[in-house]
Amino acid sequence: MTHISKTKKALLLLASAVTFVSCNTMNEKAEESAELVVENALLKEWTGPYGGVPAFDLMKIEDVKAAMLTGMELNLEDIEVIANNADAPTFENTIAEMERAGQELDRGFAYYGILSANMSSPEFRDIQTELAPLFSEFESKITQNEKLFQRIKSVYDASLEKPLDKDQQRVVDLTYKRFAMNGAELSPEKKASYAAINKELSSLYTKFSNNVLHDEENYVTYLTEEQLEGLSEGFIKSAARIATNKGQEGKYAITNSRSSMDPFLTYSTERELRQQVWTNYYSRGDNNDEYDNNELIADILKLRRKRVELLGHKNFAEWRLQDRMAKTPENAMDLMEAVWPAAIARVAEEVADMQAVAIAYGDDISIESWDYRFYAEKVRKEKYDLNSDEVKQYLQLDKLTEAMHYVAGRLFNYNFTPIPEGTIPVYQEDVKVWEVTDKTSGDNIGLWYLDPYAREGKRSGAWANTFRGHSSFDGEKNVLATNNSNFVKPAPGEALLISWDDATTFFHEFGHALHFFSSTVKYPTLNGGVRDYTEFQSQLLERWLSTDEVINNYLVHNETGEPMPAELVAKIKNAATFNQGFSTTEYLASAIMDMKFHVADPTKIDVDKFERETLAELNMPKELPMRHRTPHFGHVFSGEGYATAYYGYMWADVLTADASEAFAEAPGGFYDEQMAAKLVKYLFAPRNSMDPAEAYRLFRGRDAKIEALMRDRGFPVTTE
Repeated sequence: MTHISKTKKALLLLASAVTFVSCNTMNEKAEESAELVVENALLKEWTGPYGGVPAFDLMKIEDVKAAMLTGMELNLEDIEVIANNADAPTFENTIAEMERAGQELDRGFAYYGILSANMSSPEFRDIQTELAPLFSEFESKITQNEKLFQRIKSVYDASLEKPLDKDQQRVVDLTYKRFAMNGAELSPEKKASYAAINKELSSLYTKFSNNVLHDEENYVTYLTEEQLEGLSEGFIKSAARIATNKGQEGKYAITNSRSSMDPFLTYSTERELRQQVWTNYYSRGDNNDEYDNNELIADILKLRRKRVELLGHKNFAEWRLQDRMAKTPENAMDLMEAVWPAAIARVAEEVADMQAVAIAYGDDISIESWDYRFYAEKVRKEKYDLNSDEVKQYLQLDKLTEAMHYVAGRLFNYNFTPIPEGTIPVYQEDVKVWEVTDKTSGDNIGLWYLDPYAREGKRSGAWANTFRGHSSFDGEKNVLATNNSNFVKPAPGEALLISWDDATTFFHEFGHALHFFSSTVKYPTLNGGVRDYTEFQSQLLERWLSTDEVINNYLVHNETGEPMPAELVAKIKNAATFNQGFSTTEYLASAIMDMKFHVADPTKIDVDKFERETLAELNMPKELPMRHRTPHFGHVFSGEGYATAYYGYMWADVLTADASEAFAEAPGGFYDEQMAAKLVKYLFAPRNSMDPAEAYRLFRGRDAKIEALMRDRGFPVTTE
């Protein structure tokens, strides 16, 4: 996340979906803008309880364009007032005023983000494409405002002589760094080139995202009743309902999303259909048609290199990582290369186990990518007597939600109370809302929105976001946070049962929400984070899923209500490092590819060929793909949030493994009160108000060690 202002954060959280109109569009008179704000529901100040909430019930696509244009105009007016202040620059009249700027646009982006990620439509995508260049020009108008930057620099230089208080100093440092990294010190000619590149990139990012969404929506595999062998009853009912909704009554739909693809590949006995579903999923954006992303990626890589060369950097990765924990591409690669050999060696062992099982079953095949999940599940049963479908019977989404709230109560002293339907506006009927309060004082912390189900127009995956972050410099502002998943909605009256991996992801994203809620920062900019650190808190929260308190009280059978048997719990824990070759290698391949793409010469790059040749050089096992193949790698090519930063999950996982050992060693284990207090104080509450490395040392008393990660994954630990 970036650190210019609340508005800039919103822009980049949206993965750069937007950018430029004509300068004249943003030249309306202030009084006309004020009238538009009154008329446009997307810009109005939020009213109602809990410090005001978004009026999702009034959200209309026809209001989007006007809201965004007017919001940007008002934001730029705020900036011009700051830049042209006749008084000498100070923290209060420059930096603090920047923190206040653009409140109308911030509100507009709460709706825009929902329409982009949760409720997309062809009509909205047309608006998104039109606005994309506009947002880029808008951002350039701020980062390249010479008067504004000189005021920022004046405050920054003065703080070197006479430091401000800790929070103020951090905001000044982050603001100055962000402007400098984005061309504020370039010559006028280079600034113009920089802005033009950003404008072009923003349109490419939008097109990339829309191409992937097209392939997710339009590649559906329909099954007949004779093709359902191996699939669970709940999955079959959901597939039937989806097919009916798509006008295919009597058939069963496997959609082109991970939540549908993954269980189908794990359990279906129809090998040819597994291959078809696998191919649909992993060829998103790579079908040699008008929605193919390979040429777009090549253009993105060239433009990114050209842009950072204006700043004197040799490649995008060098520029991007300068303000991350890793600092350099070499440091990030060192970590990944240290883990890679053990990961692919484990894959070879896993494939040998699967091949042996296939032979034992009389299957005359060689393991292919569409076989991996299917035979891995059989190996799990053979080696650990662990049946994933049996485990799923104890993983009900509603009970897991209660479990997360329990963990939040024990660690953070939070209480989650469901809000009756109709009390708070929501944008879709399946969205539920909880009030979050402090257990001791009863004070409101904020609201938690949960959007759990997959649907057409909703982007794939799982994520967390905020409609409003915490700050206190202009009065205490509570948090409005949202978690989003893509579970296949169950048939009416059926419990939603999910896999252990999906339950882990559910906890992971809730970790992000807790990071939002626990913030004690004073200024909005400090609610940001360092990309290779902000995944740490959420990865750490995953560990509470397997604690005895959660297992014994919330993992109960969906029909009998009985708690998970001790024998099954033991099997799960014994199999904790099972299939780590697959999960580590598919992730690392994507992370390494991300870095390799951004340090390579992009001049004449053939994206498809580069992917194939790089994977061959890495000795990528043929039996599994990258988690995100390049043509649909939205983390990296639908915006810049994770570009050259996908390695950050592993960087964060070193911290996670090390911190988990600290909890395991504590007298009270994972619910040790002293450890929980340190967790909140040093790892969650500060957000980006202190250097992440310093924060971790305050928690652990030392830096994290990679050996903890290797132990955690069951890989050999080498000692010098």
